[in-house]
Amino acid sequence: MGILYEDVVIVSPPKKEGDPTVITVNCPDKTGLGCDLCRIILFFGVSIVRGDVSTDGKWCYIVFWVVGKPTTRWSLLEKRLLGVCPSCSSASGIFYYRAELQPPKPPDVFLLTLCCYDRRGLLHDVTEVLCELELTIKKVKVSTTPDGRVMDLFFVTDTREILDTNKGQEDTREHIKAVMKDAMISCEIEKVGPEITACSQESSFLPSAITEDVFLRMPDEVPSRLLTSDNVSITMDNSLSPGHTLVQIICQDHKGLLYDIMRTVKDYNNQISYGRFSINQRSNCEIDLFLMQADGKKIVDPNKQKALSSRLEMELIRPLRVTVVSRGPDVELLVANPVELSGKGRPLVFHDITLALKMLNICIFSAEIGRYIIGDREMEVYRILIDEGEGLPVPRSKIEEGVWKMLMGWEW
Repeated sequence: MGILYEDVVIVSPPKKEGDPTVITVNCPDKTGLGCDLCRIILFFGVSIVRGDVSTDGKWCYIVFWVVGKPTTRWSLLEKRLLGVCPSCSSASGIFYYRAELQPPKPPDVFLLTLCCYDRRGLLHDVTEVLCELELTIKKVKVSTTPDGRVMDLFFVTDTREILDTNKGQEDTREHIKAVMKDAMISCEIEKVGPEITACSQESSFLPSAITEDVFLRMPDEVPSRLLTSDNVSITMDNSLSPGHTLVQIICQDHKGLLYDIMRTVKDYNNQISYGRFSINQRSNCEIDLFLMQADGKKIVDPNKQKALSSRLEMELIRPLRVTVVSRGPDVELLVANPVELSGKGRPLVFHDITLALKMLNICIFSAEIGRYIIGDREMEVYRILIDEGEGLPVPRSKIEEGVWKMLMGWEW
């Protein structure tokens, strides 16, 4: 089966004002392709309002109806979506499926060291620039000195693969300087070796004071109706299809909802043969997924059904964990982000955390991102030490609420 290269991913603009943009993907299939596509769409800040997925196990056809922003770079989004589609080989401009012979090479990791004078919102401004440059933050270490200087260490990967060049590094420094202005003292960029890369991504255990129970506590001020199983319905049915298990989900919408569902299905090594997703005007979502296991059979084992259903419910109610705790005289914001089995974490989490704190007029004294084991899962944990100064401008519960709503894409 062949397809023209330019037809693998097509982004069609709205036909009239108010209509969604339509993204069509027509390519060879692979387990987890839907998850990879949804992750990129989420990274670009685009919301999926409707979706249709169909595949015969070898070739897939996916349509997303999405809503972007005035600043959305649609041509770049199209290029990034094309990049995660399975490889094809060409013949006279027509591309045919070619199975991957080996896993992709892990991306190079660069250390960006930024020294500057402190000010409110500084960390978010830098983070926003890095996101615009398509630099993925793998780990960060931020500290503030008594004289008001900040040392930021960002471990990043480069989607555009330009940091290997002097020009790419200089362009990156110029973008950061344009935002920092006179606050920037120095900015150095260097590729780090595999031993440092491994150390920066190594999983470990959190201090004993930070347990799974801390993250399972519900935020006090967030509307409880959006955080309970009463608003999530998951049913499984093996009677409606001769070869598939039908999973029907009804829930409230949140940012990255379809990514959370696709990520869970991918982690359980199930394949979606057909799927349909839609949101109504009240932000209620209805999702139908026809699944089969990797062996091509239905999910008939009650234990497997229960495990998948329980995990889906957890991801729909608590896709991330947010809490504010006391660390002696200090206040620490903790956010835990589940990591896919492939090693990828949810995008833009650090961006949203720093934006929420900037909007709340809260200064960050230090910040750190690390991979830890919490319970039976690997989590990407963001530890933000808040600078209280003369006292917090808002109650701790409001910090929790603001960060939570920003991460979920809810109105403030």
